[in-house]
Amino acid sequence: MWHQIMRVRQRAIWSWDGFVHVWRTEGSMAQWVVMNVVFAVLAFVLPLTAGERGMLLMGGILVLAAECMNTAIERVVDDISPDRRDAARYAKDCGSAAVAVTGIAVGVAWLCVIIGLIW
Repeated sequence: MWHQIMRVRQRAIWSWDGFVHVWRTEGSMAQWVVMNVVFAVLAFVLPLTAGERGMLLMGGILVLAAECMNTAIERVVDDISPDRRDAARYAKDCGSAAVAVTGIAVGVAWLCVIIGLIW
């Protein structure tokens, strides 16, 4: 039992270290965090259901997760070789696209919720 608790603790430390790395090295992470804070405040100010609020907050957090994965892809690609290669560019572009698509999905969710409030 104690061993399992220590493993969970270690995983939490590694996860936090990864988040801190992304925060320190990727300016876009700070931008996404600021947007998440702004939209989280908005989610709690607007008269939303618990489900709507949860969906919107979860979406914002998923954007942060996508940014972490994109950074991981970039680091691995750069570690393999500093040479410019089509495969490396495509891998990085696909990671970036994943962040963009996730952000668009959250934007669509917000749009649906706002339209629902207006109607």
